[in-house]
Amino acid sequence: MSIKQVLVVDDEPDICELLEITLQRMGIATVSAQRVKGAMALLHEQSFDLCLTDMRMPDGDGLELVQYIQQHCPELPVAVITAHGSIDTAVRALQLGAFDFVTKPVDLQLLRRLIETALRLGKPGRKKPLSAAGANDTDESSPLLGKSSAMRELRAKIGKLARSQAPVIILGESGSGKELVAREIHRLGARAEQPFVPVNCGAIPSELMESEFFGHQRGAFTGAVQNKVGLFREAHGGTLFLDEVGELPLPLQVKLLRALQERAIKPVGATREESVDVRVLSATHKELGEEVERSRFRQDLYYRLNVVEIRVPPLREHPEDIQDLAPHILDRIATRWQLTRLSLSSAALQRLSEYHFPGNVRELENILERAAVMTDDSVIDVDALAFPDFGRHDRSADSPVGLDDQLAEQERKALEEALAQSGGNRTAAARALGISFRQIRYRLKKLGIE
Repeated sequence: MSIKQVLVVDDEPDICELLEITLQRMGIATVSAQRVKGAMALLHEQSFDLCLTDMRMPDGDGLELVQYIQQHCPELPVAVITAHGSIDTAVRALQLGAFDFVTKPVDLQLLRRLIETALRLGKPGRKKPLSAAGANDTDESSPLLGKSSAMRELRAKIGKLARSQAPVIILGESGSGKELVAREIHRLGARAEQPFVPVNCGAIPSELMESEFFGHQRGAFTGAVQNKVGLFREAHGGTLFLDEVGELPLPLQVKLLRALQERAIKPVGATREESVDVRVLSATHKELGEEVERSRFRQDLYYRLNVVEIRVPPLREHPEDIQDLAPHILDRIATRWQLTRLSLSSAALQRLSEYHFPGNVRELENILERAAVMTDDSVIDVDALAFPDFGRHDRSADSPVGLDDQLAEQERKALEEALAQSGGNRTAAARALGISFRQIRYRLKKLGIE
């Protein structure tokens, strides 16, 4: 097994010595440079697995070196060492392509974790992300299907972000696949073998948020009968995905900001902070810039989360990809419902390509699932496709219970009555209702009827 080698760039002898000792104890060889130009020369002469650079040198700064590495050896992870409190500088380094950063005085435990994570990028046998140069290639393992320029660009950007530890905010409409993008960044990155912990920020009651995120100790409040490991601890070493981060209440935003800046959390009822090592990815369908202007989202947290931004295109902007998406979704549906292999007629595929899909890929899947269970043929034709009329189904102040809910309740009653009359025999109940066995099985499962 070849020995890893790290380039250390710093003009302070004490810092250089500290880094070299730390690396040597990890079984890693080091080469040092005290100038930016000296580091650039070494990069041409030798091969390295990681570069650690200070921000201030006599002949330049770390940002200049980060840019140089991105241009000449983009596969090399580079981490910067910055003064405590200089978060703006660290964020700028991440935006330019730095893998991660550490602050002075250097926390050796965090430094070792950073080094171990960075070196995993070059681990033999690890799945390598698509580079910008290979953006036109097909990654058969990627769930992000499509040959359109929009999807090729998205996969290329994901490949680049996977080589960084920078916080990423994923923007896109509901149903466009934001969590799928987050999972891909994690899968292709150095933390792939560690946990991926998704959390819907809009689904947690505000009074429980602090405990959910940071954990609590036994007796911290009424009902805390045992210690609880929070989401940050669950994601330790891996990735924490904050879906719909715009729904976080302001009091928790303050605590989240501190956790991200200090890389430490304090469980409810604890007296000391605990260090955590997580990469944070977040997503929202909201325009957070507008939320900041309206004082509903903290500006400092916005800039901390929005180091790098990636947009997921809505399906209507790349309808040509439906021909790749639809068969893949139908295969999943057939497996889920134990159906024979399904396909679309050319007319059905054409109709799908012409529809505007306000609900994006999630809506496409819903339409195909309904069509699959409502037809007894293995080929889905255009007449089996049902497109929702949002103008009639939208809820309003005058109609607190939506039409969908009313129809679902009527459907539930009809199913329960038919099952009762047939003594629980689903085949007989389906015959009485004039539907197929496949259709009654789908409807029973959808409505949660045993």
